[in-house]
Amino acid sequence: MQILEFVLQVLLGITSLLLTLLILLHKGRGGGLSDMFGGGMTSALGSSGLAERNLNRFTVILALAWFVSIVALGLITKFQSV
Repeated sequence: MQILEFVLQVLLGITSLLLTLLILLHKGRGGGLSDMFGGGMTSALGSSGLAERNLNRFTVILALAWFVSIVALGLITKFQSV
């Protein structure tokens, strides 16, 4: 059980870092911090293409893996202390 817990902790760490990077790669939609750094001008010129859709899909899949690893670690911790 300790090996599974260690693997899930490593998975949680990797997915957390990758999820942060993927969220920062997304194009700004305006009205937020992206406008402060000049993102408002570039977001009006860019179009939502195949790369943006794939980035969205990969972000959702990675977020689901992150969520599953958190729930699994929580269940392991709950039943380990009993």
